[in-house]
Amino acid sequence: MALKCGIVGLPNVGKSTLFNCLSNAKAQSANFPFCTIEPNVGVITVPDERLTKLSEFVKPERIVPTTVEIVDIAGLVRGASKGEGLGNKFLGNIRETDAIIHVLRCFDNDNISHVDLTIDPVRDKETIDIELQLKDLETVEARLQKVEKQAKTGNDREAKRMVNILYTYRDALVQGKSARTVEIDDLDVKLAKDLQLLTNKPILYVCNVDEASVIDGNAYVDAVKEAVKDENAELLVIAAATEADIAELESYDERQMFLEDLGLTESGVNKLIKTAYKLLQLETYFTAGVKEVRAWTYHRGFKAPQAAGVIHSDFEKGFIRAEVIKYHDFVTLGSEQACKEAGKMAVEGKEYVVQDGDIMHFRFNV
Repeated sequence: MALKCGIVGLPNVGKSTLFNCLSNAKAQSANFPFCTIEPNVGVITVPDERLTKLSEFVKPERIVPTTVEIVDIAGLVRGASKGEGLGNKFLGNIRETDAIIHVLRCFDNDNISHVDLTIDPVRDKETIDIELQLKDLETVEARLQKVEKQAKTGNDREAKRMVNILYTYRDALVQGKSARTVEIDDLDVKLAKDLQLLTNKPILYVCNVDEASVIDGNAYVDAVKEAVKDENAELLVIAAATEADIAELESYDERQMFLEDLGLTESGVNKLIKTAYKLLQLETYFTAGVKEVRAWTYHRGFKAPQAAGVIHSDFEKGFIRAEVIKYHDFVTLGSEQACKEAGKMAVEGKEYVVQDGDIMHFRFNV
């Protein structure tokens, strides 16, 4: 399931440093704008302690984690919606992603320049918001011209409904609000999906702070929290430079000692990956056998046949049933056989909604 999160932000806020921590790919990192011109793509594993635990019991030949793609997108400047700087490329790259990780500079450092000379993460956020909103407004108005004609010339109920949706979005965008702040019902959401509005994508704000602010934050972080409180958004505080230092350490024990010295139990990068996974409304089920213990990504709310289709389309087409063991039961009892004997293996049909952490075996007939 190829899903992408795009890292965005103004030039020199720490996007590429963060990307380098997330991925084995090494994006160029330098103190000047547009250091990242072509989007760097990294396939990152999603840390999941459950996968490790299952492997300890099953002792498989190999372990396969689930992954998410992270795209490091070129820095944006004012006027991007009109093609300024790398605006058209930037906006096109965002449109291709499923969610946005918006990095905001929340630290002082005289050695790292800022395009606006002063540090103000709320202003920086608004700069990008405005450019994305202007592009969305352009999209909405272009669609309005087309759909209004359809609504006037016949009894096209869907077109009339779409006109109302578009006006709702336009009103919000004109007021400087992102599309994700608009509340519409599920049917309207489906109708509006092909608009691919940039400000309708789920978003995670990452406050990039100095090492001293990684636990309690700072005034910049407080200002961002206040600015995004009415958005349907996630927020995370990370010290990208510190994460880069941690990434350079070779052993797990060294990294853990570094984290403990900082008063942290988990790296910011791990938290970011997990939050991005959640942002995409993704969950994980497992298959567990002596050949392989594997994590599979599915969309929250998938029923058993859809989840089976993640492995192979034939599994979904010929779905018969799913044998399901809850993660807690497996690690408590220690094996699939023990779960069967204890009556902890359920046989589920086509209407079963898969739960995060389920250990599944699919029966199908092609």
